[in-house]
Amino acid sequence: MTVTRPQPRTLRGTHVSVEPMTVQHLAALWPALAVPEVFAGGYGGGPAGLPADEASFIEWMRGSYLGYPDRFPFAVRLTAGPDAGLLVGASTLGDLDEANANVQLGWTAYDPTVWGTAVNPETKLLLLGFAFDSGYNRVTVQADAINDRSRAAILRLGATFEGIQRKHRIRADGSWRDTAVYSIVDTEWPAVQAGLRARLEAEPLS
Repeated sequence: MTVTRPQPRTLRGTHVSVEPMTVQHLAALWPALAVPEVFAGGYGGGPAGLPADEASFIEWMRGSYLGYPDRFPFAVRLTAGPDAGLLVGASTLGDLDEANANVQLGWTAYDPTVWGTAVNPETKLLLLGFAFDSGYNRVTVQADAINDRSRAAILRLGATFEGIQRKHRIRADGSWRDTAVYSIVDTEWPAVQAGLRARLEAEPLS
């Protein structure tokens, strides 16, 4: 299947919608993401990267997510339950490489109040489906090697562990981050997709 870079669009599930991110989303993501629990796992370069205030967070988000030709950033919005309409997360399809049919699914964070719910599996179901339906044949997912919670969540998706990139990037505090790399390829996608759908039938929204 030939890869043609798709146009980002809103992807709708049962529990969430995944919307192309714009500057209008950023202030609403401040209360969801700018908390110590989110940055503790390595998001934003780790705890030292936590912005001090809303204005700093918006500026950091703008520089981290928007304006890159090889990234499709998305905001995650609840569409069911008592908090329907609330923005609770962010994720990205990035490092878009049509020549090799590769893409990375990352830059992901959620409000801690939705950890362990249907939000992450449905977001991943929607974004992985968008990638594979567009002809990409390999999706990588990465995490700070010390982030056991994120690494366990990636394995629960059905991704395969590929290895550790040592001293891959510098954290906000100046220390070196080792990055754990996982992938899902197109031949694995039907089984991964079925597993995510089964999880959505069993996992609560809240």
